[in-house]
Amino acid sequence: MEEVEQVKFVKSDQLMVTVKGTSLLRVIIGFAGFLLFIFVISGLLTVLKPEYRPASSSVHSATTNITGEMLYYLIGWENHYFLQGLPESSPTPEFTQYLFKLSTNVNLDDPRSLLGRELPAFSLFDTEILVAGEGTNYTNMPIESAPPLEVLQTEKEAALQNTEGIGGQAGNSPDAPPNTTGDRKVVYVYFTHNRESFLPHLKGVTDPDLAFHSQLNVTNIGDKLKEELEERGIGTVVDKTDVQANLSSKGLTYAQSYQESRSVVEAAVSGNHDLTYLIDIHRDSRRKQDTTKEINGKSYAKLAFIVGGEHANYEKNLAFANQLHDLIEQKYKGLSRGSFTKKGAGTNGKFNQDLSEKAILVEFGGVDNTFEELNNSAEVLAEVISEYYWQAEKVDGTNPSPANES
Repeated sequence: MEEVEQVKFVKSDQLMVTVKGTSLLRVIIGFAGFLLFIFVISGLLTVLKPEYRPASSSVHSATTNITGEMLYYLIGWENHYFLQGLPESSPTPEFTQYLFKLSTNVNLDDPRSLLGRELPAFSLFDTEILVAGEGTNYTNMPIESAPPLEVLQTEKEAALQNTEGIGGQAGNSPDAPPNTTGDRKVVYVYFTHNRESFLPHLKGVTDPDLAFHSQLNVTNIGDKLKEELEERGIGTVVDKTDVQANLSSKGLTYAQSYQESRSVVEAAVSGNHDLTYLIDIHRDSRRKQDTTKEINGKSYAKLAFIVGGEHANYEKNLAFANQLHDLIEQKYKGLSRGSFTKKGAGTNGKFNQDLSEKAILVEFGGVDNTFEELNNSAEVLAEVISEYYWQAEKVDGTNPSPANES
C-alpha cells in the first residue's frame, strides 16, 4: 500500500485537522501553474501588434452601459443606507436581462440585435439619429462603403474632368476680419478616407463603388474650408496625409483607417496644443437625391455630422455637432442632414474624437456632388464654425487678437 504523508494541524485539544501532503502539493502546483498561465497570456497580448490584438465589444458595451443607479443598487445590497439615496420612483435594474445581454450581445428591448450579426451591412443600423435634418430618416442615413479591393490595389486611375475652379474661388482680397487668432492655428482638418472622390469629376466612371482617386478627392474640400476659415480670422491647418497609401505600405486593411489616422492626429495635437477643433472630412455613399439641397437658386452638398458614441466624453462632441447643425438650420434650412452617433461592433465607435471635446466627422455630400456644390457647403461650414468659435471665445472671456496684430 502506498504510503501517504500526512500533516496534522492541531487547533485545540478537541479539534484536529489532517491534510494529505500530496493534496497540498497539488494545490500549490495548480496555483503556480495558473499564475504562469496569466503571465504568459499577458505577455503575448502586450507584444502583439495593435491590429492583431483581440478586442471585445461585449466587455466594452458592458462597461459603458453600467449606470450610477446600478452601482447604487449593487452596493445597497450590502449596505442598505445607499438605497436611501435613490428616488422612490427609480425602477429596480433588471440584472438578469443585463447579464443576458452581456453574455449574448442580444438586447431583448431591441429586435435588431438578433439580426445585426447575421445579415450583411445590418450594422448600419447601429447608427442613431440624434438630431434629424430635413427629410432625414432611417432609410437615408449616412453610410460608409469600403472600396473594392481591386480599387485599393490598382495603379491605374480614372482620368479627371470638370476640374475648373476646384482649388477655390479666390476673388478680391476680403476685408480684414474684426478678430483673428493671430499666429495660433486652432482648427485641424484631416481626412481618414482621403481618397473618397466624386463621380462628376471622374471620366468614364459611373459605379459609386469606384468613386475613389488619389489626386482629386475630399482633401480638395479642405483647401476651400481653410481659405474660408482664415478669411474669418481662424487659423487652420489642413493635413493631407495619404492615409490609404500608409495602409497599403503597412499591409493594413481599409477597416483599420482610423487606427492609422489616429497616429497622424495625435502627432499634430501633441505638437500644437492650440489645435482644439478637429474636423475629419468624408464623402457619403448616398446618391444625389439624398445629398443635395438648392437654396435661393444655389446648389449645395448636404452636410451630416457624425459623432462616435464609444468614449467617455462623446456628449461634448455631440453638443458641438448639434450646435453647428442648429446654426446651419437658422440660415440655410435643409442643408444639414442632422447629427448622428455611431457605435457597436460594426463601426469604429471613436473616430479619434476622444482626442478633443471639439472633434467631429463631417460627411460632405455624396458620390454625385460637384466641387461647386462642395465648395458652397465648405463656405457655410466655415461661417458657422467661426460664429461658434468667436461666441465661445467671448463667453470664455478670451481676448482675441485684433486683425491687424500678429
